[in-house]
Parts: sequence; C-alpha cells; structure tokens
Amino acid sequence: MTRKLTLEGKPPQTGYKVSHSHRRTKHAWLPNIQKRSLFSMALGQSFCMSLPTGTIRSVDKAGGLDNFLLQTDQNTLNEPMRRLQARIREQINRNPEAN
Repeated sequence: MTRKLTLEGKPPQTGYKVSHSHRRTKHAWLPNIQKRSLFSMALGQSFCMSLPTGTIRSVDKAGGLDNFLLQTDQNTLNEPMRRLQARIREQINRNPEAN
C-alpha cells in the first residue's frame, strides 16, 4: 500500500521481520499519516494535506505553514509545495507590512 505525502515525501520503510528462529519475512513500515488542514496567513487560504505526525510538529514549531515553507529548502519539497512556497514568497514580498 503506497501512501503519497504532500510535504516532505517520506516513503514507507522496508525491511525484514525476524522471528525467534531467525526466519525473515519482508515487511513495510508505513509512516503515521494524518489529514490536516493548514492555514496560510499570507495567502488567507486553507490547504488540506496528508502529513506525517513529525511534519505536523515541525510546522507547529516553525509557527505555521508560511514560516515552515519559507525555512524549508526547495530540494526537500515536491512540486506542488514548491509552487505554494513561491506564491507565499511573492505575497510576502508584495505586502511586507501584512506579515
């Protein structure tokens, strides 16, 4: 079962479950994904995303979706999030006093 993420594309981890007799069976550990709606203050819009719980905590620690995306490197984001990051940067540069 594949689970697609919108922020920080974290894939399922794979490995072996090892029994007491050391028999190995392949197993996949899926990330703990939750659906959350995050609000962008710069755009005045809410976005529904599938996020792992670690990313939800990172967004809260950064102070919201806008700050998280502005602090995150573009190489770690997927294409829709890069476009959202560019829109937020453009909006903040257009209205610096609003932020």
